[in-house]
Amino acid sequence: MQRICFLDRDGVINVDEGYVGTIERFHFIPGIFEALQKLQKRGFKLIVVTNQSGIARGYYTQADYEKVTRYMLEEFAKRGIVITAVYRCPHHPDEGCDCRKPKPGMIERAAREHNIDLASSWLVGDTMKDIEAAQRAGIKNMVLLDNKRLIDVVEEIV
Repeated sequence: MQRICFLDRDGVINVDEGYVGTIERFHFIPGIFEALQKLQKRGFKLIVVTNQSGIARGYYTQADYEKVTRYMLEEFAKRGIVITAVYRCPHHPDEGCDCRKPKPGMIERAAREHNIDLASSWLVGDTMKDIEAAQRAGIKNMVLLDNKRLIDVVEEIV
């Protein structure tokens, strides 16, 4: 069975400066590369699930988001880190979609598309919305960073 670690983006991978829609505002959190390398070496596939309502709010475009995502993936690839998939919810919170965390839609979609056993998967988030989405999806293993960095808690996962 493949081991999966779902990761939120803003606040877990990069500094959450609020509606990060440009490369200039995308700053990796210290230790993220080492943390993801360690998870990957221990057999985890990595999947990003991120709310991106800045698109619906008009703060940045879908093309801006895609540019930032390409940059993020390229920087990971330079360090041998493979991100299996990136799922995003571009909707405004008032739209009532099924994909915006705390709803589990992105996680459930990933599970269908990648044949993932959610009960044996992990999710790392920085808000209770992330944790609630994981619980609703049936993920039993969760880490709420809550002012911690992933590199500081990776031993809990591996």
